[in-house]
Amino acid sequence: MNNGGASSHKTLSCSRRKMLSLMGATALWASGILELPLVQAAEQPLEKDQLKLGFIKLTDMVPLAVAVEKGFFEEEGLMVTLEPQANWKVLLDRVIAGELDGAHMLAGQPLGATIGFGTQSEIITAFSMDLNGNAITVSNEVWQQMKAHIGKQADGKPQHPIKAEALKPVVEKLREAGKNFNFGMVFPVSTHNYELRYWLAAGGIHPGFYSASDITGQIMADVLLSVTPPPQMPATLESGTIQGYCVGEPWNQQAVFKGVGVPVITDYEIWKNNPEKVFGVTKAWAEKHPRTHLALLKGLIRAARWLDENNNANRLEAVKMLSKAEFVGADAKVIANSMTGTFEYEKGDKRSAEDFNVFFRHHATYPFYSDAIWYLTQMRRWGQITEHKPDSWYIDTARKVYRPDLYLQAAKMLVDEGKAKKEEFLWESNGFRAVQSDFIDGMPFDARSPNGYLEQFAIGLKGKQKVVSGKVEG
Repeated sequence: MNNGGASSHKTLSCSRRKMLSLMGATALWASGILELPLVQAAEQPLEKDQLKLGFIKLTDMVPLAVAVEKGFFEEEGLMVTLEPQANWKVLLDRVIAGELDGAHMLAGQPLGATIGFGTQSEIITAFSMDLNGNAITVSNEVWQQMKAHIGKQADGKPQHPIKAEALKPVVEKLREAGKNFNFGMVFPVSTHNYELRYWLAAGGIHPGFYSASDITGQIMADVLLSVTPPPQMPATLESGTIQGYCVGEPWNQQAVFKGVGVPVITDYEIWKNNPEKVFGVTKAWAEKHPRTHLALLKGLIRAARWLDENNNANRLEAVKMLSKAEFVGADAKVIANSMTGTFEYEKGDKRSAEDFNVFFRHHATYPFYSDAIWYLTQMRRWGQITEHKPDSWYIDTARKVYRPDLYLQAAKMLVDEGKAKKEEFLWESNGFRAVQSDFIDGMPFDARSPNGYLEQFAIGLKGKQKVVSGKVEG
């Protein structure tokens, strides 16, 4: 805990200056010009060596499971207990309260908390846990109606990627009958919410707005999106309460396995190599436990490398881990459907999907500022950020929450210890990806111009627009 406002401000300012200097020094070290001085974790004891980390029962929690099961955390001096959480809100609240030291988080959670959407707390992430890993699934009945609007390949199978235009006639028919099309997603600031909204809007279906007085996200909506816990999604779909959902694995493949639904598109097809989960801690925890935090990051990086090394040679072992009740607890065959380089759409329509789950390659673990900015643009697009913000605000917020400086400290330590290779890391990155255009609608994303990015979309808030009394003004 800090003992006073003035001294706290000085400490944080000093810390920030040191971190900025460190990033520049890291680039020089990578080129062989400078020996980089770091927090000497090897020479000083960890501030805390027994940790409790939270997770949700999803495939992409696997770096945590691997770091425990393969002894990576233990080799970094940590005794870690992993504890499944009931839902994302409970998980975040427990991290903020200090009941958990850190957790597997939705990429939007540290950002949402820091800007005060929902819960207010400064959360940081210095580790991106994976790329891709989600899909959108619809009920069998909806799928049969969609198929009439989907082209076929030479072998007679549906042509992918399937766009939301194929769903639009189904939605319109329901609306004409006075009924709603209901989608489940996992949390208001989840990747799933934003991916589902992106896919729907790209197909001309309005997913709805949020406002300061209405946080349902259903203002002006053509379809209604609401929160459903991931493990409950297949059963909720089967019951007819929802007609579709967007979730991570294994819950899309579980729908296929149980015969209750059909995944129509993966998030890789919506946004190629999109960031999915992160490892989050409170800013206060990171400042109180800097050496412990670095040890955690080292263990996680090692786990991610293990998951992707030798062309995914270790994935079947990882599947066995995940199938344990204490981790995900789903059938190993269901988990393996996506974890081993394939993805099954309709039953029997299994296709190659090498990058459906990525944990280390493509610099998956690096916490890019530009990834954070994309999430912030979606919060603004749909009204969770209620007022116009200048481009500088998006960039400054990303820098507060995403911490590549800490990531590179941990990476440097691993290289020095012979546990990783120098060429595996982005030492000279400025934290921004190049302009990206691998989206289902082809819209280019330049993270340095977030407002310009938002101006491109026909559906969504832009400029000084805001939602007032159920209508868009401005």
